[in-house]
Amino acid sequence: MADMTKMTSIEQLNSAVEATKDQPLLLFKHSTRCPISSNAYQEMNDYLLNNANEQVKYGIIYVVEDRAVSNEAADKLGVKHESPQAILIKKGIPVWHTSHSDITRTTLTNVLSES
Repeated sequence: MADMTKMTSIEQLNSAVEATKDQPLLLFKHSTRCPISSNAYQEMNDYLLNNANEQVKYGIIYVVEDRAVSNEAADKLGVKHESPQAILIKKGIPVWHTSHSDITRTTLTNVLSES
């Protein structure tokens, strides 16, 4: 099973995005206060447990607890903030993103199998 690294600082986020020049990163933005986000979180975990592409790194931002990191991700990547949200980053650039009920194990498997 692949793990999601919790992004708790802007420096950690910047390092993770910089590292995408060598390895893609799927960033998952999660709200612990939202039932839709809870469902997406479960889908993400199901994907990581059963289908994870080991060539991709996985990060998670808790948008309420680490709001500054969440805001920096939106600004740095130029992807309007949504929660829940999944953003695939390659070579420092977001190449795919989706949000809410579109975050499913099947969607993640399809998109990340090509990475």
